[in-house]
Formats: sequence, C-alpha cells, structure tokens
Amino acid sequence: MRHCTIPIFVPHLGCPCQCSFCNQKTITGVRPMTPIDAHRQIEAHLATIPRDTAVEIAFFGGSFTAIPRDEMVALLQVASPYIKSGRVASVRISTRPDAIDGDVLSLLASHGVKTIELGIQSTSDRVLYACRRGHTAEDCRRAAELIVSRGFTLGGQMMIGLPYSTLADEIKTARAIVAMGAKEARIYPTVVFSGTPLSEETASGDYMPLTVEEAVDRTVAPMEILLNADIKLLRIGLCENESLHAPGQVIGGAYHPALGELCYSSLYRKRMNTEISKLTLSEQSNLKISVAPGKLSMAIGQKRCNYTAIRDEFALASLKIVEDPALAGFAVRADLLSQEKGS
Repeated sequence: MRHCTIPIFVPHLGCPCQCSFCNQKTITGVRPMTPIDAHRQIEAHLATIPRDTAVEIAFFGGSFTAIPRDEMVALLQVASPYIKSGRVASVRISTRPDAIDGDVLSLLASHGVKTIELGIQSTSDRVLYACRRGHTAEDCRRAAELIVSRGFTLGGQMMIGLPYSTLADEIKTARAIVAMGAKEARIYPTVVFSGTPLSEETASGDYMPLTVEEAVDRTVAPMEILLNADIKLLRIGLCENESLHAPGQVIGGAYHPALGELCYSSLYRKRMNTEISKLTLSEQSNLKISVAPGKLSMAIGQKRCNYTAIRDEFALASLKIVEDPALAGFAVRADLLSQEKGS
C-alpha cells in the first residue's frame, strides 16, 4: 500500500522559548495554524490522494504537546473524523522532550497519534544550553523512554553544527537516538536565519556556521550510525519552500536545496572507497561497483563527482557503477573485471 503524509505546520505554536537557531515562520513558510485552516488543508490534500493510500496527518513545526491543552485538542479533533471514517490511518506530531508526560501521551493515543518525533537536537548539555533549548539531555532520554514504553513509534530529530557542537557530540547524539529505541530520524545541519539569536552571534563572530561542504562531511558519520541500526532517515536538511529564497532570510550555514542528495553521495563515496580498499588493484584496473536499485544517481554523485573522483584516484582503465537487485539499502560491492570485460 502506498503511504502519504499530510503536513500541517504550526510554527512556534507551543514553544516556551525561542532557540537560538530557530525561526519557524521562515522554515515552514506559513502563518500560525487554526483548526479551520487545518481542516481546509486536509480536505485539499485528500482530494488528490487515491483511496488505496495509507494517509497520515502530521502536525509539524511547533512543540505540539506544549500548546495550551484546549488548542491542542481542537487540532487533534480536526483529524479525528478522518481516522474514524478510515480515510486517515494515523496522526504524527513533533514536540519537545520536556513537554512529554503520561497524561499527554494518553490524550495523544486517544486521538489516533501513532508517531511522536522528538526534537532532541543534541545530547550534549553544553550544546543545549548554548542553544537556549530550555531542557537537558536527560529530559530527552526520559521522554523517549515514556514514548516507547507506551507503544508509540519514536522519531529522533538531531542537528549538525550547533554552537559548541563537535563531530564527537553529533556521533554521541546519533548513538543515543539508537539507544532510545527510535525507528525514524531526521538530521538538520544548522542554517542561520535572519532575526534569530544565532544570526546575531554569527554577525559578532561568536559563532562560525558550517559551510555546505563542511556540513556534508560532518553528517556522514551520524547517518551511518542511524542507517546501520536500521533507523529510517526521513530527511536530511530543511524542506524546500519559497520563504527560504526570500532576500536576506538565510544568512549563513548549511542550506542547499539538495543537501540530502549531497550527503548520501558522500556516504556512497566513503563506502565505495572502503570496498575498493579490499581489492588488489593493478595499474589500469577495470572496476565494477554495484549498488541497490534506485541508488545509482546517489552513488555516481552530482555531476558524476563520485565517478570521476574514484576513476582518477585509483587510475582505473574503466569504471562501471551499476544497480544490482541482489543488494539492498546502501550496500556496496566492488569487483575487479577482466581486461576483456572492462573494455
């Protein structure tokens, strides 16, 4: 069965503070959400979605469980008739770790919520404090334990390149997300938006944002940890929207419309190099690299960057990168070819 998510963005709704990196109105490109707006958006989406589709309504953008209770229930009640009729299968929400307790989980369960994405961002208390998150790493662990124990699917959201964050911190965060029992994850390399505290820190020189290239390099290790644990990576980088292209909105950091593709290509480059290192290459070898179906463009890289780099680095006579239905996920296999096959 096909799956489809109807996103309902509620920027800053329920957030008790503004994190140093956050400008949700720019990130989502929408104004505050009302139940009437949510109903209209759901109807508009359902009109285009085939009946044989497992549909999910997702409340994104704010800290959903920190919304005043009556407002949160009003939004959930918009979704309830669709769930009762069977037109929608479930609801997904995103929220803060310190806005989770047993009572709110019971309320979410009674309104068809199946998946809770937790804005963990980092499991370093030093980084969380610098970003003005208002919660600790222990709050993340406590919330995750409650979510998993009550039978919800847990999604973990983390960030790359936050103030005072190191690669070691980000690897630790990815491992913590695995240990928390998450089944899904999102990775957001930090983007500096106008009007945020982080933009002021950037202007003063107190914070140095990562370039796109640096962010791609930093993202690969956490990606591998999550993928190796069979955690589904829902997204890397921000969703594309018109607000991100408005003059002066993005003033620095790792924004690129195809950031996820760049990260996956970098992951493939690393894995291909690892597999090639297991072979004994001679001068002008012929090499075939196999990847899973649907992954060929990622493996070759944008503008054939991976293909060209590997061919030149190993001085190959020929290089083929092909799909192999026997492979799955992000597996890679490297084989030496005879002179005849390579020609």
